[in-house]
Parts: sequence; structure tokens; C-alpha cells
Amino acid sequence: MQQPSAGGHPRPRIETLADLIFGLSLSIGSIALIANPPKSNAEITTHILAFAYTFFVLITAWMIYTTYMSVLPVETRTVTFLNVGLLLLVAIVPYLLNGVEVVAPGLASDQVSMIQNYSSQLFALDLGGILIILATFAHVISLEEKKLVAPELVTLFRNGRNRMAILALLILISVAPQFWEWTLLGVPIRLYLWYPPLISYWVGRAVRPDSRTYKLA
Repeated sequence: MQQPSAGGHPRPRIETLADLIFGLSLSIGSIALIANPPKSNAEITTHILAFAYTFFVLITAWMIYTTYMSVLPVETRTVTFLNVGLLLLVAIVPYLLNGVEVVAPGLASDQVSMIQNYSSQLFALDLGGILIILATFAHVISLEEKKLVAPELVTLFRNGRNRMAILALLILISVAPQFWEWTLLGVPIRLYLWYPPLISYWVGRAVRPDSRTYKLA
């Protein structure tokens, strides 16, 4: 999504803070790689893929967030409260994913599985929460009586709201214990269910750019 180039007003402080938190979350993810030296070539690949996933989750959320904030009245109590909640969820993304991907030495296999299961459940709740908040932002923008965007853009934001709400529901369903026990190619099904939000955004952006890129007046 693109931010509008128009608008001479200074950016609200919450947006500046948001950029800082998104940036710090990405930095923490890369530091985690340095702090856990690989023990094999396969582990190098695994760590890079895990970081790439973290990167795409955060950068996608940031791109959507910055577009919404370009038109939302951030001084309202509700938007401010949701902003704080969103930034908290973003800040703990690297920690939760690190708990899923990095195995502490000296733990028995059942302990490792228990920790990874719990961390993955918390991450699913975290990602679901991020999607719900972004869907709420899209809903506020889509309200015609608020006139935050041109009438022809209202449907795009409503579609975005509905899409993120469905994806949030899918992510939250993955919290169920069965999705950790059921596996495909040795990987818990829960982890596969984390990919649809990324696929939805980036494939949609490639196939239908107008549905993910809003040029706001």
C-alpha cells in the first residue's frame, strides 16, 4: 500500500513512535539470529527462513498501518487506544516467533514441544489481534458518514476489512491444540495457517494492485 504524497501537516507523534517500534522489532529479529550461532548448514537455512517470515509479517503490517493512519483521525480516544494495542502486539512478535524457532539446549524433547506449542499459540493470538485491529481501522475508514475517503474508495476499505476479519478468524482457530498435533511433512498444521495473510496481501497486490494500493485525496 502506498501513502499519499499530499498533506503538509506534521505527522502525529504516534506514527513516529510506530515507525520506531516496527523498526526495533525488525532489529530484534536480526539480533536473535546473531545470538544463536548455527550448528549446521540446515540450521542456517532455517534461521534465515524464520527471519524472512518475521520480516514479511512486520513489513506487511507496517504498510497497511501507514496507509490507514494517513486518513484516520489519530487524536480520537478509540484510535489512540487501538494504536497502543497494535504497537504492543507488534513489539512482541520477534520474541514469540523466537520461542517457536529456537530450541534451548539441555531441554528434553517433550519440554521443547511444550514450549514451542505455547509460544506458537501466543503468536497466533498476537497475529490474530494485529489483524483484528487493522480490520477495525479499515472499518472506521469505510464508514460513509465519516467521509474519511472518497466514496469510490469506501468499497475497497470494506473489502479489506472483511478480508482481514476472515484471516484473523483463521489464525485464531489455529490456536486449538489439534493444529499443533496434526502435522504435514513433519511441520504442525498451525504453522501453515500463518501464511494465508501474507499470501493474500502480496498475491493480491501483484494481481490486483488497486485492491491493496489506495491513492487518497
